[in-house]
Amino acid sequence: MPKARKTISSDKDIVVDLGKLNPKQIEFFNSTTYFTCYGGAKGGGKSFATDTLAIKYCIEYPGIKVLIIRAHYPELERNHIRPIKARLPTDIYDYNGSSHILTFYNGSVIIFGHWSGQESENEYQGQDYDVIFMDEATQFSERTFRHLAGCLRGSNDFPKRYYLTCNPGGVGHFWVKRLFIDRKFKVDYAHPEKTENPEDYSFIFAKAEDNIIMLEKNPNYLSNISMMHNSDAMRYGNWDIMGGCYFDNFDPKIHTIKPFKIPKHWQIYRSFDYGLDMFACFWWVIDEDGRGWCIRSFEAENLSIQDAAKATLDNTLMYENVICTYAPPDMWNRQKETGRTIAQIFTANGVPLIKSDNSRVQGHMVMRSLLEMAPLHDEYVIKMLGGPEKAPKELPMLMFFDNVGGVLEDIQSIQRDEVNPNDCAKDPHDITHTVDGVRYFCINRSLVSEKPQPVVQHDELIDGADENYDDFMTGGEPSASYMNY
Repeated sequence: MPKARKTISSDKDIVVDLGKLNPKQIEFFNSTTYFTCYGGAKGGGKSFATDTLAIKYCIEYPGIKVLIIRAHYPELERNHIRPIKARLPTDIYDYNGSSHILTFYNGSVIIFGHWSGQESENEYQGQDYDVIFMDEATQFSERTFRHLAGCLRGSNDFPKRYYLTCNPGGVGHFWVKRLFIDRKFKVDYAHPEKTENPEDYSFIFAKAEDNIIMLEKNPNYLSNISMMHNSDAMRYGNWDIMGGCYFDNFDPKIHTIKPFKIPKHWQIYRSFDYGLDMFACFWWVIDEDGRGWCIRSFEAENLSIQDAAKATLDNTLMYENVICTYAPPDMWNRQKETGRTIAQIFTANGVPLIKSDNSRVQGHMVMRSLLEMAPLHDEYVIKMLGGPEKAPKELPMLMFFDNVGGVLEDIQSIQRDEVNPNDCAKDPHDITHTVDGVRYFCINRSLVSEKPQPVVQHDELIDGADENYDDFMTGGEPSASYMNY
């Protein structure tokens, strides 16, 4: 990569050495797609490529606004802020440590940002950038990725680009894999602007062997990453392996099934998690083994309490007799404005609630245990799966229809808490709503559906084959014995 030379004044010439790039990094530089993802194995030179390309944009386009964002600030400081400052001549930039903004002599800026959940969503609302670098994208949720995409705008002639770097694993593993590895794009005919254009997405796979300079300086690097617990993902960039998820015993091939007709005698329940940022409601049925089947879900943002209650009723079929609806305990907190609880408002709008146990650790561990296999005895399920010869001998005690939406991906994505490995991580917050909604059902008791008893014909109630139902109930034809009563 040639040196970037820019003249600041007639008597001063500043030279910035952008360093030597490997072929994969050059491919990253030359990409012209709107979204470019660079990554795979650990050690592919992602951070250096990000920093170098950000510097290049700022020097070549005076006044451009570049955002480099990571999930946590300490990594941002260590991997980007210090290295970039070390590479630049001190007389061509100013750095504000409070705002984390590096301003170049020509008015270009690099904003170093980190993401702290819902608070950050409000912070970045209304901001605009010309180029965004999302470093370690698999540490972010898809909602965050899309929220920041809305900040990529500006009425100028600067290029608009969104760059991502990542390794397999993490809370964002599945959406990154869907878009950039599997290339499974969503089509929305009702809202064409939401349709994902395949031409906007490109992936550059890099592994440590591509980073020749690093391996020359650290020849033991490959041996070191091979000793990591998720070495197939880190060493070889294997996207079919994912580590760190809490529900590592969840497998869509085992725990999901195509929708089928529900027997009338199976008990029906609901559970939900509610917040203005997300309402996630689930419908459950219980078979004769006590196995829970998630048959329906509803997710929506920014719903009022009344609208959430209406959505619950609208998505409950007319003939479904729901035993109860489990909800989190904070639904019983009184609101300052009205003095009423959210539970009271739900009830007044036709959805009475049962307070669920809110123990996170216990609830998540119960949920994990229900994902394990158990003997299958329910005759309806056995018949539905092909009869005694074809049906499996065991099924998980928690099953899902394969059309219940984002909860399936969220269960696979949510990570273990770094402080308490017995609990799920609370961040990113936007994927916890669905998991919490499932947890509220799992931690509560549900009635095993009883096998319906055969209908008894009237004549079968009579002791004696020679007497019919009418004679049995009326005493038969009149006789002399009536006169002696």
